[in-house]
Formats: sequence, C-alpha cells, structure tokens
Amino acid sequence: MKNLPVIVLGAGGHARVLVDALLLDSVQILGMTDVNPQSQPFLGVPFLGNDTVVGQHSPNDILLVNGIGSVSQPYLRQKIFEEFKSMGFYFRNVIHHSSVIAGDVKLGEGVQVMAGAVVQCGCTIGNNTIVNTCASIDHGCQIGPHIHLGPGVVLSGNVCVEELGHIGTGAKIIQSVRIGARSLIKAGTVVTSNVKTSA
Repeated sequence: MKNLPVIVLGAGGHARVLVDALLLDSVQILGMTDVNPQSQPFLGVPFLGNDTVVGQHSPNDILLVNGIGSVSQPYLRQKIFEEFKSMGFYFRNVIHHSSVIAGDVKLGEGVQVMAGAVVQCGCTIGNNTIVNTCASIDHGCQIGPHIHLGPGVVLSGNVCVEELGHIGTGAKIIQSVRIGARSLIKAGTVVTSNVKTSA
C-alpha cells in the first residue's frame, strides 16, 4: 500500500513542505487539491481542483496526505481526516529523511514528521498528528491524535499531549507534564505543570 500514488489535500505552505518531502522519497504525487481555485502547481506537481476530485479514484488505488496546517487547534485537519476515512481512504505517513525516529516508536496513520525532528524511544504518536520542523520529543511521550507540535517544540520525557492540541512554535514542556485535550499552548511558552482539558 505504501507504494501507491498520493493526492495531497491542500496547496498552501504546509502542503508544499509535504510535497517537497514526498518528492525527496520519490513518491508519485498525482496532484494537490484546494478550495482556492487560483492555487498553482508546485515543483511540477499539478493543482487538480477541490477535494471532490478525490472521489474520481478508488480508495484501493491511491493514498491521501493531509496538507492542511494549523495555527490553532487543528479542527479542520481532523474534519478532513475523518471525512475521507469514512469514505474508505487511507492516509500516508510523511517522514522527512532528515528526521530521527527511534526504532520502537509507534506511529498512527497519517503522521507527519518534518525535517530535523527527533522522536526518542518509547513514544507513541496518534493519527493525523504533525511533528513539525526541528521539534524534539524525548523518551516515553504519548502524543494523541490530531495534534500539531509546532517548529522547535521541545517535549521532555514522559509528556502526554491529549487530542486536538496545538503546541506553538518553540514551546517547551518539562518532564511528566500532561497537556489536556484541545489545549492551545502559545509560542515560546515554558510549561512546568499540567494543563487542564479545554472546553
């Protein structure tokens, strides 16, 4: 299944970073979709139109890549992921070749680990989660589904981040802290105690 061609959902900045990573791994990309009809091809990858073009393909013939980024809680990423999963499609993991992932790390479906990121032993990363550029996740961390760890985020050992959270660029979380579901941690924040689940 890993060798199937892909369609990238989205054509903005995050999607283009993903396209670059996929091309470095010689993945066949059929094209990108976007709600903006003015979206342009990138690195030779064509713009196909909006997400309805995915329905022209069987879930057995392609994989999807969720190219929707987030600057707050990743609700749109979750919606896109769950809509296409309900239609039978499978999301490809995107792992940049310059990232470092320990051999026992458990990755969910549609996980994206970007350039320079490090994930140490004993970690679990849930479905549809982004570990962005140069993020560092130390041993034993449990990262839920639909999380965005922004560029340069540092998680010390045994941190738990529950679903639908956004950890902003450069935030640092000390060991054994629990970040509740739907939490938004601002860029540059140093978190030294548990954060409650957000309503």
